[in-house]
Amino acid sequence: MCDDKVVDLEKTTDDKLRLVLENALNNGLKTELEPRAYDHKQVLDIVSRLQTLAKEDYNKKLVFAGFTTTPYNSSADVDDEQACETCMYYLVHRCFCELPELMLPVKEDWSCRLWRI
Repeated sequence: MCDDKVVDLEKTTDDKLRLVLENALNNGLKTELEPRAYDHKQVLDIVSRLQTLAKEDYNKKLVFAGFTTTPYNSSADVDDEQACETCMYYLVHRCFCELPELMLPVKEDWSCRLWRI
């Protein structure tokens, strides 16, 4: 049986951290938007950098992964947007990125350069 208190605590913790991350992104934290990780080598390069970080080094995770608070779009095609909500690592009901090297609460319209369908 699920313990609602554990679920509530997890949600509260995620909500607080998500706000901290959003504030960092909105207050000038410069992230590495490109190159996007479209091939295996690029993914491995970014992931290996993320693996060197401490679990709580949230700002560097945001920087290395190239997070933005808006969907990424490299063309004029609106359907080509890359947002967390369409990424395979996004947990919809938790608003959370479960990529092992990130494990961060995010918002559905955020994006990072490790986005995958």
